[in-house]
Amino acid sequence: MPITVFIADDQAMVRQGFGALLAAQPDISVVGDAPDGKTAVAEVARLRPDVVLMDVRMPEMNGLDAAERILAASLDPPIRVLMLTTFDVDDYVYRALRMGASGFMLKDAPADELVRAVRVVARGDALLAPTVTRRLISDVVRRRMPQRAAPAALAALTPREREVLELIARGMSNSEIAEALFVAEQTVKTHVGKVLSKLALRDRAQAVVLAYETGVVTPG
Repeated sequence: MPITVFIADDQAMVRQGFGALLAAQPDISVVGDAPDGKTAVAEVARLRPDVVLMDVRMPEMNGLDAAERILAASLDPPIRVLMLTTFDVDDYVYRALRMGASGFMLKDAPADELVRAVRVVARGDALLAPTVTRRLISDVVRRRMPQRAAPAALAALTPREREVLELIARGMSNSEIAEALFVAEQTVKTHVGKVLSKLALRDRAQAVVLAYETGVVTPG
């Protein structure tokens, strides 16, 4: 089955351009779009796409509020939200990650990077591997993330699970983690599942936020 994508952006040219780019991929199908956040929330609930490309700044309802409503609905199967921004460092990035958005992309990113990001987010394999994401996370953490006490559940992680959490927070995919630890990718998937379950996290994006907030990893 193709990856189904919904595009929310107030600029018609952006919706059309991204739509044409993604629809040209054999494994991706664009199922709809919206010019504002309010319409996006309603349409996503109706269409149930795998991935939503959500612009941060839109009329009626901004992209952050729209994404929060979509994610709070806890639809099954889960919908992945990829935030779009025009700024290298955006005040909204921290909130987006903490509420469970699967990642964020610069609108002017190369076409192949956007396509890759959709595929990565759709399979829940990583927050986003591109260097820009690691840099943005690091900067946002350094400037804005308050240090918080580590949850008791963190102590319940095995040494290997904690190591996997650290690598997730560094922006590594399952295949990259498997290579780094000299284990099978399926083994990594099992560890990731246990980490998310033990820490009561929705997805890898929230794992990244927790890892930085609690000092499991430090920016840099």
